[in-house]
Order: sequence, then C-alpha cells, then structure tokens
Amino acid sequence: MSRVYNFSAGPSMLPEEVLKTAAAEMLEYGESGQSVMEMSHRSKEYQAIIDAAEADLREIMNIPDNYEVLFLQGGASTQFAMVPLNLMTKNGKADYIITGQWANKAYKEAARYGAAREVASSKDKTFSYIPKTTAADFDPEADYVHICMNNTIYGTKYNTLPETGDVPLIADISSCILSEPIDVSKFGMLYAGAQKNVAPAGVTIVIIRKDLIGNAMDITPTMLKYDTHSENGSMFNTPPCYTIYIAGLTFKWIKKMGGLEAMKELNEKKAKILYDFLDNSKLFKGTVVPEDRSLMNVPFVTGNEELDAKFVAESKKAGFVNLKGHRSVGGMRASIYNAMPIEGVEKLVEFMKKFEEENA
Repeated sequence: MSRVYNFSAGPSMLPEEVLKTAAAEMLEYGESGQSVMEMSHRSKEYQAIIDAAEADLREIMNIPDNYEVLFLQGGASTQFAMVPLNLMTKNGKADYIITGQWANKAYKEAARYGAAREVASSKDKTFSYIPKTTAADFDPEADYVHICMNNTIYGTKYNTLPETGDVPLIADISSCILSEPIDVSKFGMLYAGAQKNVAPAGVTIVIIRKDLIGNAMDITPTMLKYDTHSENGSMFNTPPCYTIYIAGLTFKWIKKMGGLEAMKELNEKKAKILYDFLDNSKLFKGTVVPEDRSLMNVPFVTGNEELDAKFVAESKKAGFVNLKGHRSVGGMRASIYNAMPIEGVEKLVEFMKKFEEENA
C-alpha cells in the first residue's frame, strides 16, 4: 500500500496512528464484542467514549469550567443559523467581519433573523488580508461580533483578535482548531466542523459560555437550541457516534504529541518551509499578505492558468493530491493540517522546485 500526501482542505488527512487504532478496533472496541459503529449511544461503553473525548478536549484547549462543550451535527454551516437564533436575542443586532466565503455566508444567514451588520471586509482585494478594526468600529449594543478565525479558501488568519469590549466574540475555528493554543476565555463561543483537523465529517464542536445558553428566539427549532444539547450531554438524539470516537482518538494523539504548544511549533515549521520557498520562487507566488498568512492553508499561483492546471495534474501523478485551489479563486492550495507530516511539505517543495526548473 502506498499512501499519498493529501493536501485537501477537508475532509483532510488524519494521523496514521489514529487510523491504525480505529482499524484495530473496527470489529471490537475493548471487550465490548462490537464495533463503535454498532454501539448504542445509551450504553455505558459509549458514554465512556464521549466523556473521555470531552475531558481530553477540555484539557488540551484549557477550556474553563463556565463553558459547555457540545458535539453537534449539521456542520459549521448550521451554526450560521444557530448563532443568531440563540444569541441575537437581546437587542436583535450583530456585527460581522467578512474575510471570505464562509464569513459572508454566516453574515447572510444572520441577516435573516435580525440586524446583521458588515463592519469590515477584505473583499476589495480578494480576501487576501485581514481587515484592521478598532473598538470604535463595533456597536456596543450588538449581541455579538462574529469572525472566521482562519479562512480556508483564501489562506488568511487572525493573529490579533478584534477589540470588542463587553460584546461577546464568536469565532468559526473550523480550519484552525487544535493547530495552536487559543485563549477560550476571550470568546463567547467557538465552533468548528471536525473534518479539517479533528475527525471525519459528521460532528461539529461547539464551545460556548454557559451564560449565553437558554435565550433562543421563540421560532428556534428544538434541535437548534443550545440548551437542548447542553441539558442532555449532546445526547438529545443519536449523536455522530463514530466521528466523536475518532475525534477522541485524535485528542489523545495530540496529548501524546505534546499538546497544542507542540502542534504550534510543528505547524510553524511546516508553514515556514513552504512560505520561504514561495517567497523566493521565480515561478510560484503566495497570494496572502505575509502578516495574515495561515498556518493551515497556503494558496499560491504561477500567474498562468494553463501552468497551474499542469502543476495540479503532474503533482497528482507524483503522489501529492488535492492541491487544486478552491473553484472560486483558482490556482493551488496546500492545506497542511496537524496530521500532515513535515516530510510531506518538504517533498512537496522538492517537487515544486523541480517543476519550476522545467517550466520557468
């Protein structure tokens, strides 16, 4: 068997150690006589799995006791509606910073339920930077401020959080969760689809301050209320059991690797290798301003669409897959999440050097 280097933005590669453990436990988990896929979510065995996953995530991220951890379904896109339905309920207003496609979708969804306001945007330069804001830009009566922490498509990342004062900051961290330490206490809520850095698609992690729960609009469906899930330990209905199990294995892998400080160090090394090459290449160039570059998603172009297509085709033959950029921006994108080994980035750069010599 020959595994490729998978640079997909999601679903993305998982740590081999996690995959091997899951494979070994596929037919029987522990001494249960059954696979986790077959296990009742009401069983003692499964309760232990989800409890351990939550405990490990709380430890890794240093989540304060006054925050709930929820394992939900519907992807981060469902949170685009759940956030305003549950949180835009005091003054009916919310501020959004538009840094890409997902932030814009969240903003448009919120506008269906109240007075969502676009505070700042980087659309003028194809979302290649994070717009600067000051405390004065935000409405003190807004129920929350929403950002997308790391922009998967465009390769930008917040390195300095907006100053929102007493207004809760809400962040979509789908493509940067667990890539480096984050101060949870600076946020009212964090949410992330699992399929980029945690597990297969199917579970969405929500970390929400307890005082923000329980104020949903009357029109909110039962399944879209945070208190529905917090009061039932993410077990109001059948949760995405197997995905939560894989997430739990990933949390244990991160602990074994040394936690989020170790992940940050590794991710910075990987990103530096690729960015250093791009900054000195005669053929390839990055598309993001240096101060806002993502550690997870690295978009780049040659400046020639035909050459871009040739690179994507030849890289796939060489064992580097899913390097084609998002359909909305073109070019290439290398997503180098936690599970991407450093040698994968090194070998990609070697291939890019060779391609440059042959095509520059």
